[in-house]
Amino acid sequence: MKLVLRALVVLLGLLIIVLLVNTVRLTSHQLTNVPPATPIHVPDSAIQRLAGAIRIPTVSYTDYALTDTTQFDKFLTYIKASFPLVHQRLKQETFNQYGLLYEWKGSNPSLKPILLMGHYDVVPVIQGTQRMWKKPPFDGIVEDGYLYGRGTLDDKMSVIGLLESAEYLLQSGFQPERTLFLAFGQDEETSGLRGAQTIAAALKKRSVSLEYILDEGGIIKTDGVSGMQKPVALIGISEKGYLSLELTAVGKGGHSSMPPPQTSIGMVAEAISKLEKQPFPARLDGGVDHLLDYLASEVSFGQRIVFANQWLFAPLIEKTLAQTKSGNASIRTTTAPTIFRAGAKDNVLPIDATATINFRLLPGDTVDGVIERVKEIIENDSITVSVLGKGNNPAAVSDPETPAFLTIHKTIKSVFPDVAVAPYIMLGATDSKFYSALSTAIYRFSPLPLNDEGTQTIHGTNERIGVKDYQNMIRFYVALIKNSQQ
Repeated sequence: MKLVLRALVVLLGLLIIVLLVNTVRLTSHQLTNVPPATPIHVPDSAIQRLAGAIRIPTVSYTDYALTDTTQFDKFLTYIKASFPLVHQRLKQETFNQYGLLYEWKGSNPSLKPILLMGHYDVVPVIQGTQRMWKKPPFDGIVEDGYLYGRGTLDDKMSVIGLLESAEYLLQSGFQPERTLFLAFGQDEETSGLRGAQTIAAALKKRSVSLEYILDEGGIIKTDGVSGMQKPVALIGISEKGYLSLELTAVGKGGHSSMPPPQTSIGMVAEAISKLEKQPFPARLDGGVDHLLDYLASEVSFGQRIVFANQWLFAPLIEKTLAQTKSGNASIRTTTAPTIFRAGAKDNVLPIDATATINFRLLPGDTVDGVIERVKEIIENDSITVSVLGKGNNPAAVSDPETPAFLTIHKTIKSVFPDVAVAPYIMLGATDSKFYSALSTAIYRFSPLPLNDEGTQTIHGTNERIGVKDYQNMIRFYVALIKNSQQ
Protein backbone atom coordinates (compact mmCIF):
# COMPACT_ATOMS: atom_id res chain seq x y z
CA MET A 1 0.00 0.00 0.00
CA LYS A 2 2.85 2.40 0.85
CA LEU A 3 4.43 1.70 -2.52
CA VAL A 4 1.14 2.50 -4.25
CA LEU A 5 0.77 5.73 -2.32
CA ARG A 6 4.34 6.72 -3.11
CA ALA A 7 3.76 5.98 -6.78
CA LEU A 8 0.63 8.11 -6.75
CA VAL A 9 2.47 10.94 -5.06
CA VAL A 10 5.28 10.71 -7.63
CA LEU A 11 2.77 10.68 -10.50
CA LEU A 12 0.91 13.63 -9.03
CA GLY A 13 4.18 15.49 -8.65
CA LEU A 14 5.13 14.75 -12.24
CA LEU A 15 1.70 15.91 -13.42
CA ILE A 16 2.04 19.17 -11.52
CA ILE A 17 5.50 19.69 -13.00
CA VAL A 18 4.19 19.07 -16.54
CA LEU A 19 1.31 21.48 -16.01
CA LEU A 20 3.60 24.17 -14.63
CA VAL A 21 6.22 23.70 -17.33
CA ASN A 22 3.58 23.98 -20.06
CA THR A 23 2.23 27.10 -18.41
CA VAL A 24 5.61 28.76 -17.89
CA ARG A 25 6.74 27.90 -21.43
CA LEU A 26 3.62 29.50 -22.83
CA THR A 27 4.50 32.37 -25.16
CA SER A 28 2.22 35.31 -25.75
CA HIS A 29 0.66 35.70 -29.19
CA GLN A 30 -0.09 39.36 -28.48
CA LEU A 31 1.95 41.92 -30.40
CA THR A 32 3.63 44.62 -28.34
CA ASN A 33 5.26 47.96 -29.14
CA VAL A 34 3.16 48.38 -32.27
CA PRO A 35 3.51 51.96 -33.53
CA PRO A 36 0.22 53.85 -33.66
CA ALA A 37 -1.38 54.25 -37.06
CA THR A 38 -0.60 57.49 -38.83
CA PRO A 39 -3.24 59.99 -37.66
CA ILE A 40 -5.77 60.95 -40.31
CA HIS A 41 -8.59 63.43 -40.14
CA VAL A 42 -12.00 61.89 -40.73
CA PRO A 43 -14.43 64.75 -41.42
CA ASP A 44 -17.97 64.96 -40.08
CA SER A 45 -19.16 64.59 -43.66
CA ALA A 46 -18.12 60.92 -43.51
CA ILE A 47 -20.85 60.05 -41.02
CA GLN A 48 -23.31 62.03 -43.13
CA ARG A 49 -22.40 59.95 -46.18
CA LEU A 50 -23.08 56.78 -44.18
CA ALA A 51 -26.35 58.32 -42.99
CA GLY A 52 -27.30 58.96 -46.62
CA ALA A 53 -26.66 55.31 -47.43
CA ILE A 54 -28.83 54.21 -44.48
CA ARG A 55 -31.71 56.27 -45.86
CA ILE A 56 -31.82 54.04 -48.94
CA PRO A 57 -33.68 50.88 -47.79
CA THR A 58 -31.81 48.21 -49.73
CA VAL A 59 -33.81 45.40 -48.11
CA SER A 60 -33.33 41.95 -49.61
CA TYR A 61 -35.94 39.20 -49.33
CA THR A 62 -35.63 35.46 -49.77
CA ASP A 63 -38.38 35.76 -52.36
CA TYR A 64 -36.54 37.98 -54.83
CA ALA A 65 -39.84 39.14 -56.33
CA LEU A 66 -40.46 41.07 -53.10
CA THR A 67 -37.17 42.98 -53.35
CA ASP A 68 -37.53 46.61 -54.38
CA THR A 69 -34.61 46.85 -56.80
CA THR A 70 -35.22 50.56 -57.40
CA GLN A 71 -33.61 51.14 -54.01
CA PHE A 72 -30.51 49.26 -55.18
CA ASP A 73 -30.37 51.49 -58.26
CA LYS A 74 -30.54 54.51 -55.96
CA PHE A 75 -27.73 53.12 -53.82
CA LEU A 76 -25.43 52.64 -56.81
CA THR A 77 -26.17 56.19 -57.99
CA TYR A 78 -25.55 57.47 -54.46
CA ILE A 79 -22.11 55.90 -53.98
CA LYS A 80 -21.01 57.00 -57.45
CA ALA A 81 -21.78 60.61 -56.55
CA SER A 82 -20.36 60.31 -53.02
CA PHE A 83 -17.02 58.75 -53.99
CA PRO A 84 -16.04 60.30 -57.34
CA LEU A 85 -12.33 59.38 -57.32
CA VAL A 86 -13.07 55.72 -56.62
CA HIS A 87 -15.38 55.60 -59.62
CA GLN A 88 -13.01 57.57 -61.85
CA ARG A 89 -9.77 55.72 -61.13
CA LEU A 90 -10.72 52.19 -60.10
CA LYS A 91 -11.98 49.61 -62.54
CA GLN A 92 -15.61 48.77 -61.70
CA GLU A 93 -17.72 45.79 -62.71
CA THR A 94 -21.27 44.80 -61.83
CA PHE A 95 -22.62 41.27 -61.49
CA ASN A 96 -26.30 40.51 -61.83
CA GLN A 97 -26.74 44.27 -62.05
CA TYR A 98 -26.08 45.04 -58.37
CA GLY A 99 -23.06 43.03 -57.23
CA LEU A 100 -20.01 45.34 -57.21
CA LEU A 101 -16.33 44.63 -57.82
CA TYR A 102 -13.67 47.35 -57.83
CA GLU A 103 -10.05 46.76 -58.83
CA TRP A 104 -7.26 49.12 -57.79
CA LYS A 105 -4.28 47.98 -59.79
CA GLY A 106 -1.03 47.68 -57.87
CA SER A 107 2.38 48.70 -59.19
CA ASN A 108 4.00 45.33 -58.37
CA PRO A 109 2.35 42.45 -60.28
CA SER A 110 4.47 39.89 -58.41
CA LEU A 111 2.47 40.55 -55.23
CA LYS A 112 -0.77 38.66 -54.79
CA PRO A 113 -3.85 40.89 -54.55
CA ILE A 114 -5.97 41.29 -51.43
CA LEU A 115 -9.75 41.42 -51.32
CA LEU A 116 -11.74 43.46 -48.81
CA MET A 117 -15.45 42.82 -48.88
CA GLY A 118 -18.87 43.53 -47.43
CA HIS A 119 -22.53 43.69 -48.42
CA TYR A 120 -24.97 46.55 -48.69
CA ASP A 121 -28.29 44.73 -48.51
CA VAL A 122 -30.05 44.74 -45.15
CA VAL A 123 -32.66 42.64 -43.38
CA PRO A 124 -36.24 43.95 -43.08
CA VAL A 125 -37.50 45.65 -39.95
CA ILE A 126 -40.07 43.32 -38.39
CA GLN A 127 -43.54 44.66 -39.01
CA GLY A 128 -44.94 46.33 -35.91
CA THR A 129 -41.56 46.96 -34.25
CA GLN A 130 -40.88 50.34 -35.88
CA ARG A 131 -42.39 52.11 -32.87
CA MET A 132 -39.78 50.45 -30.64
CA TRP A 133 -36.93 52.24 -32.41
CA LYS A 134 -35.55 55.37 -30.77
CA LYS A 135 -35.20 56.81 -34.28
CA PRO A 136 -36.91 55.51 -37.44
CA PRO A 137 -34.78 52.70 -38.95
CA PHE A 138 -34.34 54.28 -42.37
CA ASP A 139 -34.11 57.97 -41.45
CA GLY A 140 -30.35 57.98 -40.85
CA ILE A 141 -30.54 60.29 -37.83
CA VAL A 142 -27.46 61.19 -35.76
CA GLU A 143 -28.14 61.88 -32.11
CA ASP A 144 -26.09 61.76 -28.89
CA GLY A 145 -23.03 60.48 -30.69
CA TYR A 146 -24.78 57.64 -32.55
CA LEU A 147 -26.10 57.11 -36.05
CA TYR A 148 -29.31 55.07 -35.92
CA GLY A 149 -30.55 52.85 -38.71
CA ARG A 150 -30.79 49.45 -40.29
CA GLY A 151 -27.39 48.62 -41.77
CA THR A 152 -25.26 50.72 -39.44
CA LEU A 153 -23.79 47.49 -38.02
CA ASP A 154 -24.66 44.98 -40.74
CA ASP A 155 -23.13 45.84 -43.10
CA LYS A 156 -23.31 49.21 -44.84
CA MET A 157 -20.76 50.59 -42.40
CA SER A 158 -18.14 48.26 -43.93
CA VAL A 159 -19.08 49.07 -47.52
CA ILE A 160 -19.19 52.84 -47.05
CA GLY A 161 -16.19 52.72 -44.70
CA LEU A 162 -14.08 50.93 -47.31
CA LEU A 163 -15.15 53.39 -50.00
CA GLU A 164 -14.29 56.30 -47.67
CA SER A 165 -10.86 54.76 -47.08
CA ALA A 166 -10.17 54.28 -50.78
CA GLU A 167 -11.36 57.83 -51.56
CA TYR A 168 -9.09 59.23 -48.83
CA LEU A 169 -6.06 57.31 -50.12
CA LEU A 170 -6.73 58.43 -53.68
CA GLN A 171 -6.98 62.05 -52.53
CA SER A 172 -3.67 61.73 -50.70
CA GLY A 173 -1.90 60.38 -53.82
CA PHE A 174 -1.40 56.85 -52.48
CA GLN A 175 -0.53 54.18 -55.06
CA PRO A 176 -0.68 50.57 -53.85
CA GLU A 177 2.06 48.10 -54.75
CA ARG A 178 -0.36 45.24 -54.21
CA THR A 179 -3.58 45.14 -56.24
CA LEU A 180 -6.66 45.74 -54.10
CA PHE A 181 -10.11 44.35 -54.83
CA LEU A 182 -13.26 45.66 -53.16
CA ALA A 183 -16.26 43.33 -53.47
CA PHE A 184 -19.74 44.27 -52.28
CA GLY A 185 -22.65 41.87 -52.47
CA GLN A 186 -26.32 42.77 -52.80
CA ASP A 187 -27.93 39.64 -51.31
CA GLU A 188 -25.80 38.35 -48.45
CA GLU A 189 -28.78 38.40 -46.12
CA THR A 190 -30.69 35.95 -48.31
CA SER A 191 -28.15 33.68 -49.99
CA GLY A 192 -25.29 35.53 -51.65
CA LEU A 193 -25.93 33.64 -54.88
CA ARG A 194 -26.53 36.68 -57.08
CA GLY A 195 -23.71 38.72 -55.60
CA ALA A 196 -20.74 37.09 -53.85
CA GLN A 197 -21.05 33.68 -55.48
CA THR A 198 -21.12 35.23 -58.94
CA ILE A 199 -18.22 37.61 -58.23
CA ALA A 200 -16.12 34.79 -56.75
CA ALA A 201 -16.82 32.56 -59.76
CA ALA A 202 -15.68 35.31 -62.14
CA LEU A 203 -12.41 35.82 -60.22
CA LYS A 204 -11.81 32.07 -60.14
CA LYS A 205 -12.34 31.88 -63.91
CA ARG A 206 -9.65 34.56 -64.27
CA SER A 207 -7.30 32.43 -62.13
CA VAL A 208 -7.03 35.12 -59.46
CA SER A 209 -5.10 33.98 -56.40
CA LEU A 210 -5.42 36.22 -53.34
CA GLU A 211 -2.98 36.91 -50.51
CA TYR A 212 -5.89 37.16 -48.11
CA ILE A 213 -9.57 38.03 -47.86
CA LEU A 214 -11.21 40.11 -45.14
CA ASP A 215 -14.98 40.10 -44.71
CA GLU A 216 -17.33 41.29 -41.99
CA GLY A 217 -17.30 39.20 -38.85
CA GLY A 218 -15.87 39.38 -35.37
CA ILE A 219 -16.00 42.59 -33.36
CA ILE A 220 -14.02 44.19 -30.56
CA LYS A 221 -15.95 42.75 -27.64
CA THR A 222 -15.65 45.44 -25.01
CA ASP A 223 -16.95 43.31 -22.13
CA GLY A 224 -14.35 40.62 -22.72
CA VAL A 225 -14.51 36.85 -23.15
CA SER A 226 -13.59 33.82 -21.05
CA GLY A 227 -13.69 35.76 -17.80
CA MET A 228 -11.53 38.61 -19.15
CA GLN A 229 -12.61 42.18 -18.64
CA LYS A 230 -10.16 43.49 -21.23
CA PRO A 231 -11.62 44.22 -24.69
CA VAL A 232 -10.90 41.44 -27.18
CA ALA A 233 -10.74 41.84 -30.96
CA LEU A 234 -12.15 38.61 -32.35
CA ILE A 235 -10.99 37.63 -35.84
CA GLY A 236 -13.04 34.89 -37.44
CA ILE A 237 -10.78 32.17 -38.87
CA SER A 238 -13.70 29.98 -39.90
CA GLU A 239 -17.48 29.93 -39.87
CA LYS A 240 -19.98 27.22 -39.16
CA GLY A 241 -21.76 25.32 -41.90
CA TYR A 242 -25.50 25.37 -42.50
CA LEU A 243 -28.07 22.62 -42.94
CA SER A 244 -31.83 22.39 -42.55
CA LEU A 245 -33.54 19.00 -42.55
CA GLU A 246 -37.22 18.15 -42.75
CA LEU A 247 -38.48 15.18 -40.76
CA THR A 248 -41.78 13.89 -42.15
CA ALA A 249 -44.06 11.15 -40.86
CA VAL A 250 -47.24 9.98 -42.63
CA GLY A 251 -50.20 8.42 -40.80
CA LYS A 252 -53.70 7.27 -41.79
CA GLY A 253 -55.58 10.23 -40.40
CA GLY A 254 -59.13 9.80 -39.24
CA HIS A 255 -61.26 10.89 -36.31
CA SER A 256 -59.51 12.01 -33.13
CA SER A 257 -61.87 9.90 -31.02
CA MET A 258 -60.09 6.75 -32.21
CA PRO A 259 -56.38 7.61 -32.28
CA PRO A 260 -53.61 5.06 -32.98
CA PRO A 261 -50.93 4.40 -30.34
CA GLN A 262 -48.77 7.06 -32.02
CA THR A 263 -49.85 9.69 -34.52
CA SER A 264 -47.67 11.26 -37.18
CA ILE A 265 -47.24 14.21 -34.83
CA GLY A 266 -46.16 11.86 -32.07
CA MET A 267 -43.57 10.17 -34.28
CA VAL A 268 -41.98 13.45 -35.33
CA ALA A 269 -42.16 14.84 -31.78
CA GLU A 270 -40.38 11.74 -30.48
CA ALA A 271 -37.68 12.16 -33.13
CA ILE A 272 -37.16 15.80 -32.12
CA SER A 273 -36.96 14.81 -28.46
CA LYS A 274 -34.26 12.24 -29.25
CA LEU A 275 -32.24 14.79 -31.20
CA GLU A 276 -32.40 17.36 -28.41
CA LYS A 277 -31.41 14.79 -25.79
CA GLN A 278 -28.43 13.61 -27.83
CA PRO A 279 -26.57 16.75 -28.94
CA PHE A 280 -23.50 16.55 -31.11
CA PRO A 281 -20.32 15.98 -29.11
CA ALA A 282 -18.37 19.00 -27.90
CA ARG A 283 -14.97 19.67 -29.47
CA LEU A 284 -12.36 22.37 -29.02
CA ASP A 285 -10.65 21.76 -32.36
CA GLY A 286 -13.20 23.70 -34.39
CA GLY A 287 -11.54 27.04 -33.61
CA VAL A 288 -11.93 27.47 -29.85
CA ASP A 289 -8.50 25.92 -29.29
CA HIS A 290 -6.90 28.84 -31.16
CA LEU A 291 -8.95 31.33 -29.13
CA LEU A 292 -7.70 29.80 -25.88
CA ASP A 293 -4.10 29.79 -27.11
CA TYR A 294 -4.22 33.51 -27.90
CA LEU A 295 -5.90 34.47 -24.63
CA ALA A 296 -3.87 32.22 -22.34
CA SER A 297 -1.25 34.90 -21.71
CA GLU A 298 -3.93 37.46 -20.85
CA VAL A 299 -5.83 35.61 -18.10
CA SER A 300 -5.10 34.86 -14.44
CA PHE A 301 -2.47 32.23 -13.61
CA GLY A 302 -5.12 29.69 -12.64
CA GLN A 303 -6.92 30.06 -15.95
CA ARG A 304 -3.58 30.06 -17.75
CA ILE A 305 -2.82 26.59 -16.38
CA VAL A 306 -6.13 25.37 -17.79
CA PHE A 307 -5.74 27.08 -21.19
CA ALA A 308 -2.12 25.90 -21.56
CA ASN A 309 -3.04 22.29 -20.86
CA GLN A 310 -6.06 21.63 -23.00
CA TRP A 311 -4.97 17.99 -23.36
CA LEU A 312 -6.00 17.50 -19.73
CA PHE A 313 -8.62 20.15 -19.06
CA ALA A 314 -10.62 19.91 -22.29
CA PRO A 315 -13.65 18.32 -20.51
CA LEU A 316 -13.66 21.13 -17.93
CA ILE A 317 -13.37 23.81 -20.62
CA GLU A 318 -16.17 22.22 -22.66
CA LYS A 319 -18.42 21.95 -19.61
CA THR A 320 -17.82 25.61 -18.73
CA LEU A 321 -18.42 26.86 -22.27
CA ALA A 322 -21.58 24.78 -22.61
CA GLN A 323 -23.22 26.80 -19.83
CA THR A 324 -23.88 29.73 -22.18
CA LYS A 325 -25.68 29.66 -25.53
CA SER A 326 -22.82 31.29 -27.43
CA GLY A 327 -20.19 29.17 -25.69
CA ASN A 328 -22.12 25.98 -26.38
CA ALA A 329 -22.56 26.91 -30.04
CA SER A 330 -18.80 27.45 -30.40
CA ILE A 331 -17.89 23.89 -29.40
CA ARG A 332 -20.44 21.72 -31.20
CA THR A 333 -22.76 21.37 -34.15
CA THR A 334 -26.05 22.74 -32.85
CA THR A 335 -29.54 21.31 -33.29
CA ALA A 336 -32.49 23.72 -33.42
CA PRO A 337 -36.08 22.68 -34.23
CA THR A 338 -37.57 25.77 -35.86
CA ILE A 339 -40.81 24.87 -37.71
CA PHE A 340 -43.59 22.31 -37.11
CA ARG A 341 -46.43 21.76 -39.56
CA ALA A 342 -49.29 19.34 -38.88
CA GLY A 343 -53.05 19.20 -38.55
CA ALA A 344 -55.86 21.49 -39.59
CA LYS A 345 -58.66 20.80 -37.08
CA ASP A 346 -58.72 19.89 -33.41
CA ASN A 347 -60.79 16.70 -33.86
CA VAL A 348 -59.10 15.36 -37.00
CA LEU A 349 -55.95 13.26 -36.94
CA PRO A 350 -53.35 14.71 -39.31
CA ILE A 351 -52.15 12.49 -42.11
CA ASP A 352 -48.67 13.96 -42.28
CA ALA A 353 -46.50 15.92 -39.88
CA THR A 354 -43.29 17.74 -40.78
CA ALA A 355 -40.68 19.42 -38.61
CA THR A 356 -37.79 21.57 -39.79
CA ILE A 357 -34.53 21.22 -37.88
CA ASN A 358 -31.70 23.69 -38.42
CA PHE A 359 -28.09 22.63 -37.82
CA ARG A 360 -25.04 24.89 -37.63
CA LEU A 361 -22.04 22.70 -38.36
CA LEU A 362 -18.78 23.01 -36.45
CA PRO A 363 -15.62 22.73 -38.58
CA GLY A 364 -14.77 19.05 -38.74
CA ASP A 365 -18.38 17.98 -39.27
CA THR A 366 -19.99 17.59 -42.69
CA VAL A 367 -23.47 17.79 -44.16
CA ASP A 368 -23.43 14.07 -45.02
CA GLY A 369 -22.18 13.19 -41.55
CA VAL A 370 -24.95 15.19 -39.87
CA ILE A 371 -27.64 13.53 -41.99
CA GLU A 372 -26.26 10.09 -41.15
CA ARG A 373 -26.14 10.85 -37.43
CA VAL A 374 -29.70 12.21 -37.42
CA LYS A 375 -30.99 8.99 -38.97
CA GLU A 376 -29.07 6.92 -36.43
CA ILE A 377 -30.49 8.90 -33.51
CA ILE A 378 -34.16 8.94 -34.53
CA GLU A 379 -34.09 5.18 -35.41
CA ASN A 380 -37.38 5.27 -37.26
CA ASP A 381 -37.62 4.19 -40.89
CA SER A 382 -41.16 5.58 -41.00
CA ILE A 383 -39.74 9.09 -40.83
CA THR A 384 -38.41 10.56 -44.03
CA VAL A 385 -35.34 12.79 -43.66
CA SER A 386 -34.88 15.27 -46.50
CA VAL A 387 -32.62 18.27 -47.07
CA LEU A 388 -34.38 21.63 -47.20
CA GLY A 389 -32.76 23.86 -49.80
CA LYS A 390 -29.01 23.40 -50.06
CA GLY A 391 -26.74 22.83 -47.10
CA ASN A 392 -23.11 23.87 -46.95
CA ASN A 393 -20.16 22.48 -45.06
CA PRO A 394 -18.23 24.62 -42.57
CA ALA A 395 -15.49 26.86 -43.92
CA ALA A 396 -11.94 25.59 -43.64
CA VAL A 397 -10.07 26.94 -40.63
CA SER A 398 -7.59 29.62 -41.78
CA ASP A 399 -4.20 29.61 -40.08
CA PRO A 400 -3.88 32.38 -37.46
CA GLU A 401 -0.10 32.36 -37.89
CA THR A 402 0.05 33.60 -41.49
CA PRO A 403 1.63 36.93 -42.49
CA ALA A 404 -1.89 38.09 -43.44
CA PHE A 405 -3.26 37.42 -39.96
CA LEU A 406 -0.22 39.17 -38.52
CA THR A 407 -0.98 42.21 -40.70
CA ILE A 408 -4.56 42.35 -39.46
CA HIS A 409 -3.37 41.85 -35.87
CA LYS A 410 -0.79 44.62 -36.23
CA THR A 411 -3.36 46.99 -37.73
CA ILE A 412 -5.81 46.36 -34.91
CA LYS A 413 -3.13 47.13 -32.33
CA SER A 414 -2.12 50.30 -34.18
CA VAL A 415 -5.66 51.71 -34.02
CA PHE A 416 -6.93 50.03 -30.83
CA PRO A 417 -3.79 49.66 -28.67
CA ASP A 418 -5.55 48.50 -25.50
CA VAL A 419 -7.26 45.41 -26.87
CA ALA A 420 -6.21 41.76 -26.94
CA VAL A 421 -6.46 39.97 -30.29
CA ALA A 422 -7.71 36.42 -30.73
CA PRO A 423 -8.96 34.14 -33.51
CA TYR A 424 -12.36 32.52 -33.07
CA ILE A 425 -15.06 30.52 -34.84
CA MET A 426 -17.92 32.55 -36.30
CA LEU A 427 -21.35 31.18 -35.49
CA GLY A 428 -23.08 32.90 -38.41
CA ALA A 429 -22.34 32.82 -42.13
CA THR A 430 -20.82 35.44 -44.41
CA ASP A 431 -20.29 35.91 -48.13
CA SER A 432 -16.65 34.89 -47.67
CA LYS A 433 -17.63 31.22 -47.93
CA PHE A 434 -17.88 31.60 -51.70
CA TYR A 435 -14.24 32.68 -52.03
CA SER A 436 -12.57 29.58 -50.60
CA ALA A 437 -11.05 28.64 -53.98
CA LEU A 438 -9.21 31.98 -54.17
CA SER A 439 -7.28 31.92 -50.88
CA THR A 440 -6.62 29.78 -47.81
CA ALA A 441 -6.27 32.94 -45.72
CA ILE A 442 -9.86 34.10 -45.18
CA TYR A 443 -10.58 36.23 -42.12
CA ARG A 444 -13.71 37.89 -40.79
CA PHE A 445 -13.47 41.05 -38.70
CA SER A 446 -15.42 44.27 -38.28
CA PRO A 447 -13.36 46.89 -36.40
CA LEU A 448 -16.17 47.99 -34.10
CA PRO A 449 -16.24 48.05 -30.27
CA LEU A 450 -19.49 46.46 -29.04
CA ASN A 451 -20.70 44.91 -25.82
CA ASP A 452 -23.37 42.23 -25.48
CA GLU A 453 -26.13 44.83 -25.52
CA GLY A 454 -24.76 46.36 -28.70
CA THR A 455 -24.53 43.05 -30.53
CA GLN A 456 -28.22 42.41 -29.80
CA THR A 457 -29.12 45.34 -32.07
CA ILE A 458 -27.63 43.61 -35.12
CA HIS A 459 -30.73 42.51 -37.08
CA GLY A 460 -32.64 43.87 -34.09
CA THR A 461 -34.19 47.06 -32.76
CA ASN A 462 -32.25 50.33 -32.44
CA GLU A 463 -29.31 49.21 -34.56
CA ARG A 464 -26.78 52.03 -34.29
CA ILE A 465 -23.11 52.88 -34.60
CA GLY A 466 -21.05 55.32 -32.58
CA VAL A 467 -19.81 58.27 -34.62
CA LYS A 468 -16.30 57.96 -33.16
CA ASP A 469 -16.38 54.20 -33.71
CA TYR A 470 -17.14 54.70 -37.38
CA GLN A 471 -14.31 57.22 -37.71
CA ASN A 472 -11.94 54.66 -36.19
CA MET A 473 -13.26 52.05 -38.60
CA ILE A 474 -12.16 54.24 -41.51
CA ARG A 475 -8.77 54.75 -39.86
CA PHE A 476 -8.45 50.97 -39.52
CA TYR A 477 -9.18 50.32 -43.19
CA VAL A 478 -6.73 53.02 -44.31
CA ALA A 479 -4.02 51.55 -42.08
CA LEU A 480 -4.80 47.99 -43.22
CA ILE A 481 -4.47 48.86 -46.89
CA LYS A 482 -1.15 50.57 -46.21
CA ASN A 483 0.12 47.70 -44.02
CA SER A 484 -0.76 45.13 -46.68
CA GLN A 485 1.67 46.43 -49.30
CA GLN A 486 4.64 44.23 -48.36
